[in-house]
Amino acid sequence: MNTQTLPHEAAAIARRKPVRIKWRNVATEAKLLLIGIPVFLWTIIPIYHLALFAFSTKDGATSGRIWPKDPTLQNFRILFQEQHHYLNHFWLQMWNSLLIAVTVGALTLFVSTCAAFAISRLRVSGGRTVMNLALITYFIPAAFLAVPMYKAMGTYGLLNNQWALILAMVTIASPYSIWVLKQASDKLPYELDEAARMDGATPLQLFRLVYLPLMVPSLVAVGTYSLLLAWNEYLYAFLLLSNDRSVTVAVALGNFLSADDSPWELLMATGLIYALPPAAIYYAFKRYMVSGLTAGAVKS
Repeated sequence: MNTQTLPHEAAAIARRKPVRIKWRNVATEAKLLLIGIPVFLWTIIPIYHLALFAFSTKDGATSGRIWPKDPTLQNFRILFQEQHHYLNHFWLQMWNSLLIAVTVGALTLFVSTCAAFAISRLRVSGGRTVMNLALITYFIPAAFLAVPMYKAMGTYGLLNNQWALILAMVTIASPYSIWVLKQASDKLPYELDEAARMDGATPLQLFRLVYLPLMVPSLVAVGTYSLLLAWNEYLYAFLLLSNDRSVTVAVALGNFLSADDSPWELLMATGLIYALPPAAIYYAFKRYMVSGLTAGAVKS
């Protein structure tokens, strides 16, 4: 007797089997929806109001309508052509934001990568203690450190210099970045280091040929984190930079609030444009951001 089941017979058997509903899975998905929907609405409502003001006239955004009756791009034209006194240096300030953010990301990545390699792979004496002491600084809110940082930068003559903000942000971002990379580095098989040393590899070759290629997801995650941290920084940028030609867009946005009759439509249009680069960076590296903390393992 032929024990093989024909394809059409298998399909008929599958149709006759009752569909079992896994109520546990249904309940789990229902709970996720009950949590996810309010969180989504809480997140999207500010973005909606941002777009509502950005595409409205001065009086249209406060009309009470869900969407402006006559949407306009006039606010963006004024922004791009710098036709308002608050926007006289918009493109220069956008360049400042980009330059500072990229520099902070690169320096933080360099410092944290070298430190994590020394602590995790070279096992430098006292390295873990230094890392833990650096993490303790996060017990102090960054706002409390702003005034001492201002005093320190003034002592070294760096006030109103973009390097003051860059060094401050690298100082803030590095402890967490070192910890993340150290955790990812600990997951790499140490046998790889031993094999490389047996082949005559120096610590620099080990760093360049073994460590860096396996740490790419975590490196991208840390670099993106520090870049976005510097891009969105306001307090330190406000304290350390005062010249309109050296400040970032985040500080320039605060100037809109100094007037009695603030042009909210221009403020929101500027904010919308300013939010696009970090959103694009995040979605470009989202895959690395998600896997960055668990990357580094290799197949045995």
